[in-house]
Amino acid sequence: MASTANPTRDDFAALLDEQLGGAEGGFEGRVVKGTVTAIENGMAIIDVGLKSEGRVNLREFARGEDEHGLEVGSEVEVFVDRVENADGEAMLSRDRARREAAWDKLESEFGEGKRVEGRIFGRVKGGFTVDLDGAVAFLPGSQVDIRPVRDVTPLMDMPQPFQILKMDRRRGNIVVSRRAVLEETRAEQRSELIDGLAEGQVVDGVVKNITDYGAFVDLGGIDGLLHVTDMSYKRVNHPSEVIEIGQTVTVQIIRINADTQRISLGMKQLESDPWEGVGAKYPVGIKVNGTVTNITEYGAFVELEPGIEGLVHVSEMSWTKKNVHPGKIVSTSQEVEVVVLEVDSDKRRISLGLKQAQRNPWEEFAEAHPVGSTVSGEVKNATEFGLFIGLPGDVDGMVHMSDIAWGISGEDALALHRKGEEVQAVVLDVDIEKERISLGMKQLEKGAPAEGGAAGSALRKGQVVTVTVLEVRDGGLEVQVGDDGATGFIKRSDLGRDRDEQRPDRFQTGQKVDAMITGFDRSKKPNFSIKAHQIAEEKEAVAQFGSADSGASLGDILGEALKKND
Repeated sequence: MASTANPTRDDFAALLDEQLGGAEGGFEGRVVKGTVTAIENGMAIIDVGLKSEGRVNLREFARGEDEHGLEVGSEVEVFVDRVENADGEAMLSRDRARREAAWDKLESEFGEGKRVEGRIFGRVKGGFTVDLDGAVAFLPGSQVDIRPVRDVTPLMDMPQPFQILKMDRRRGNIVVSRRAVLEETRAEQRSELIDGLAEGQVVDGVVKNITDYGAFVDLGGIDGLLHVTDMSYKRVNHPSEVIEIGQTVTVQIIRINADTQRISLGMKQLESDPWEGVGAKYPVGIKVNGTVTNITEYGAFVELEPGIEGLVHVSEMSWTKKNVHPGKIVSTSQEVEVVVLEVDSDKRRISLGLKQAQRNPWEEFAEAHPVGSTVSGEVKNATEFGLFIGLPGDVDGMVHMSDIAWGISGEDALALHRKGEEVQAVVLDVDIEKERISLGMKQLEKGAPAEGGAAGSALRKGQVVTVTVLEVRDGGLEVQVGDDGATGFIKRSDLGRDRDEQRPDRFQTGQKVDAMITGFDRSKKPNFSIKAHQIAEEKEAVAQFGSADSGASLGDILGEALKKND
């Protein structure tokens, strides 16, 4: 109690120090109000209620080129950095006070999403610095404007609105955007402009940009898209064929999307629709002229008149050229004659036929080459079942393997011919509907059996026939079967088994001899051999009348065979 009632000198000092230290210590790091007591040597002497006054450079009170505007007695807000420095003065700052006040205001405005006013005053890496009434913010280069800005000089030191994107007071970071403000303003203006437009309205605009798919038209502060398909009823390959940048065009508003604020425009809607009454103008079956405008893998588009196009499908392009790209039949800008096959006015489609404008080549062939007539052509292809022959009129006919030659198998007959060979054939049948022509080559052979004759009367390999010598040559004999049968040749080596018998001069023209058919040449003429016939007879005699170990001589066997024949 004594100590409490009678405090010592040390207790008074401690208590005073605690009170003063606590009071003055609470000033540090705060913005306080003070009074200018004097102005000297470019400094403002300010009393903020501490033990001592503080000094602040007058430049901190100036804004830009303005004067500080202070006088003795003026009240100002300053930031107390320290209560007392080494010289016993309070360390004050007007700039820090301004920044702190600015941060308080900015945090409030950021929370409310408000725009803030600032000035761009410097460049830094990646952007610019902005003074927000004392607080310094960073403006990224991408956030300066809606479009890239090459020269920011006109924007420097000019009061303008910004949007705070991010702020961190502890780190002293603020990021702002001028672009966000412009976009928001632009959106507001767009909304106002859109409210003044209506679908179906006809307006004038200026072409600002052209792309592959259309053009953007400025309608006085808001852009609309004029798609290439809405520029004209006729085919437009590229918008630059119709319009150019800077041109003033009259368009109709086709559609307005309120959610996306996109406007679709059209020019062709201001013209008369060429598809009206197209069915009556182009009835099915009519033959018309047009121009090829575009070629695809599946066909070609033909313009009948501006705005009216029809498609010639690849299957309707040629009677004879199958599975061929349309570009090999027609070319762009070519004038062609077509036939209307189908008209769909609702879908704006016309089906055309190119081949229908020409006569069916199978009909023409049937008229010019009736059944039984002879035709010539080149072997185009050989398959396992026959030969395809190119015929007049750019059509093909087929010779089945069984109709190539008499007396030999179909496989052997196919082997007699090669691609590119010129041959003759008989017209056996023409099927116009199925586009087929059947041909026969063996029907032209001399000695061929008459129509309806027995199949066994045909010449065949291994058959023995009686032939008449037509001509004796050094190399052999030219012979003929019967009086008017097939002609062939017996080579010198086939005139007999013995060398003495292989002399052509031992035969005479008109002489008849027996010979065996050994085969056929490329022209399907039979080859004959007396020698082969002799060898065959000998084998047959041996088989019937004796054997090599019977004890009978060859002469005895042959004599017996001749006796039997007699």
